[in-house]
Formats: sequence, structure tokens, C-alpha cells
Amino acid sequence: MRRFAALFEALDRTASTSAKRDAMAAYFRDAPPVDAAWAVYVLSGGKLKRTATSTELRLALAAETGYADWLIDDCYAHVGDLAETVALMLPTPEDATDDTPLHVWMEARLPSLGKLESAERMGLLREWWLTLPRDQLFLVNKLLTGSLRVGVSHRLVVQAIAQWSSLPTDLIAHRLTGTWKPGAAAFEALAGPERADEHAGERPYPFFLASPLEHDIASLGERADWLAEWKWDGIRAQLMRRDGGVLIWSRGEERLDGRFPELERAALNLPDGCVLDGEILAWAPEGDRPLPFAALQKRIGKLKPGAKLLADTPVRLMVYDLLELDGIDLREQPLRVRRAALERLVDGHGPTVMISPVVTGEHWDALAAVRTESRERQTEGLMLKRLDSPYRVGRKRGDWWKWKVDPYTVDAVLLYAQPGHGRRSGLFTDYTFGVWDGEALVPVAKAYSGLDDDEIGRLDRWIRAHTIDRFGPVRSVEPTHVFELAFEAIQASGRHKAGVAVRFPRILRWRTDLAIRDADKLDDLRRLATG
Repeated sequence: MRRFAALFEALDRTASTSAKRDAMAAYFRDAPPVDAAWAVYVLSGGKLKRTATSTELRLALAAETGYADWLIDDCYAHVGDLAETVALMLPTPEDATDDTPLHVWMEARLPSLGKLESAERMGLLREWWLTLPRDQLFLVNKLLTGSLRVGVSHRLVVQAIAQWSSLPTDLIAHRLTGTWKPGAAAFEALAGPERADEHAGERPYPFFLASPLEHDIASLGERADWLAEWKWDGIRAQLMRRDGGVLIWSRGEERLDGRFPELERAALNLPDGCVLDGEILAWAPEGDRPLPFAALQKRIGKLKPGAKLLADTPVRLMVYDLLELDGIDLREQPLRVRRAALERLVDGHGPTVMISPVVTGEHWDALAAVRTESRERQTEGLMLKRLDSPYRVGRKRGDWWKWKVDPYTVDAVLLYAQPGHGRRSGLFTDYTFGVWDGEALVPVAKAYSGLDDDEIGRLDRWIRAHTIDRFGPVRSVEPTHVFELAFEAIQASGRHKAGVAVRFPRILRWRTDLAIRDADKLDDLRRLATG
């Protein structure tokens, strides 16, 4: 744990991507393979099942320090991170000698907490706290609460392993997809030579992600060099037809077995040895377009959907790429070749498995006109894909672009604020906004992105000086400031007080030119809502 704590500190004190990558590569080179494997797991976002609650951590801290509950809660509200709060409030251990390896914590110590009664669990936590140096104590609590945030993406971890191993990043990315389980042998295999059967079995391919188109579309060159499709709003997935069976993987590397049985049945008609990339969409039982994403959400959490749900909310797989055919990896083939093979493969297998139609438009202006139909078609805009592009790994700019329609906007009043996380744990950066419902302001959205550092600092100071009530870490503030928010979609919702729910809200700008009476009305949002 000592070596991993040093790595965490190195990652936390720099914003340089190359410095983070170098630090991880050095750790992977020097750490025992079993510890390095667990570092890969947690830095890539992996978490253990939580075995101690926030309440137990607070109670154990109170018992160990004698501090009053109100003082612990107030410190937590200021720090914004429970693991850090515990580490700061505990006295410095006089005999902090524990240097248990990372893998022992992850494989034995932390999981063992779940087997204990609550009182025993808090007692063991206190024993650990007395023997750990402060940096390791902080890390153990971070791992325990599952909130390890250090500004490292899965892609950066892949790049660091590639740098250490001198292997291509796409090969490392592929080896880490699917059900990769940390262990010494698994870590050493990451740096092993490529095998002939590397892409066989249950492992999906790494997904190729599009970049947002933020420049003039004419800069892409000749229209004839690009394939245009609708940008579907569903669950990105790979359907794998291998070894006589069917597997469906989400972009988040989650197996979706049993959740979409109609897709699995339809896929059995496809030939063995093919992998398709596409989007799972909820589809109207009688209709020519998908249902809003909110309808698909009813299916997402159901491991075994019932007959009524299957009938009311059927799904389709809208496929747009072919990654493997007859067991052969096609990703280096140009898109025009993959697309032609996909059309031949899927022809006659619809409608549950259907090919994403080409959007026509002879020139860019004509395509822009078609794009205005996006919302009517329950899509988010257009995808533009270079016809000679291979299927790459991750988000590499230049070949795939998402040309989304402009978002909805609303002018709303700041009502509540609470501290952020990580580097922003000492600042109020998570905000709740409301609009007018008659003479009252009702909350309609939460957002935490869109302001620059100067605006965050000014707003933080204002929030502290104009708080009118507190609810734990949340502060109610004087209704004074108006912000323009953007969001992708809006749905009627019985779970929200306002009766509507917005999707992907974020702050566009601080409307210092508007008074709160100029904020939008709830009726305006209700008219936009569907479903």
C-alpha cells in the first residue's frame, strides 16, 4: 500500500497527462504484479462491494476521537469527502508501521468487513486507523467508500500500460475489456505477446467513439467521402455471435445477458463468428421510429423483464458496424467495406436486428436541412463517418463525428448548492435550479459543469454569504441569480416534484443581465415534455 499511496499522491498533485502516464508506467514496472493488477483495476474505475456504511464510518470516528456528531458533520460539509474528513480528524498515529500490500487489502482485509456485525466492523476500522500512516489511512477509506477520484481515465491507464509494456494501445485496451479480473497472472498477460486467438471467446472489442463536431462542417472536405447516419439515443452495445451462443456487451463493459431476450433470439439467426456494433433502442410496438430514451430506462434495470414489459416496450438493435465476420477481425478494413458486408449480413433478419439507414443529402447544406428533422425522429442529430476509416479504439478525432442538434435551453434560478468532490470538495460547485410555477420557484434541474474557475470562486463566496438554510451539506440560498441551462431532452415524470425531468443538464452561462422574475416558467417546460 505504501507504493500505491505514493503513486496516488503523484497523480493527485499534477494536472499533466504525460506526468500521470509516466507515474503509472513507473509503478507498473516496479510494483509486484499482483499489486499492479489491483492498481489497474481501481484506477480504471473498478470498485469493491461496499462493506461499511457512511454512518458506520462517522460513528467509528466519533468513538475514536470523542468529537461530537455536529462537529464531524460540519467538517464533512466543508471538506466534501468522507474519507478525507476521517483522515484529517484522526490524530496522527504514533506507531504507524502497517505496510500491508495493496492486494491483501483488496482481496482479504476490505472484503472481510462484510462478514462482521456492525459493532465488530467499526471496531476493526478503528484498529486499522491506529496502525496506518495518514496517506495510507486516507487511501484505505477511499477504497472502502468506493470514491477513488484522481483525474485518471481508463484510456490513460491503457496508455500507461502500453508505455510500460511497449505494446500497442489498442491491444492493451482489448485485453482489458470484458471480464478482466485482477491478479498476478492477468497483469503479466497484459504485456505478453499477441496470440492467434486473442479476439476469441467472450471478450468484446474496445468501442470506437465519435468526437463532437464543433467546427464548420465544410472543413470535412468532400461530402462524397462521408457516410451520414442518424445519431441514435439508446444503449451502445456489441452483439457477439460466437461458439453457438449470443452475448451482448454494453459500452460500459457490462454483460446484458437476459435483459433483452428478443435480441438474443433474433441474433441466433445470424451466422456464427460475427460481432456487430450498434444501439439498443426502445421501439413502439406499432411505429417507424424509436421511443424516447425514458422508455428504454424501464428495461435497463430489469435482469429478467416480464411479459407485460416485453410487450409494452420492445427493443431493437440498430446496427451500424461489423467488427468480425466468420471469426475474422475486420476492424482494419475501411468502413465502406465493413458497411457493405454488414448490409449483406443483416438483410432479411429484421426488424429486431436492423441496419442503421444511410441519411442522404448530396451536399453539406442538404444534409444540414435533413438534420433539422432529428428530434421529430427521436434522434440526437447525425453521425458522420469517413468511408475509408478503420474501426479505431476509444475517442480518436478525425474519422467519426457526432453532429448533434442544438440543445434545449432554459433560464433558471439558483436555489441550492453543495460541495463538489475531489479537487473541488472545498467549493460549492453542485447546484440546483428552479423555474416559476405560479408565484413559487420549483426545482427542475441539477448541474455542476459549465462555469470557469473564476465564476466558481465568485459564486462560492456569494453562496457562503447568502445561505438562508442548511440541510446537511446542502445550502439553500437567496433566490438571486439566473443561469442559462442546456439539456438534451425532457420527459414527463411522476417521480419529480415539478412533473418533468431533463436529461444531461449543464450550465451555459451566468445570466447577470436577468432578474429572477425573467426566469422561465414550468408551463414552458411541460409543453416541451413528452411521454
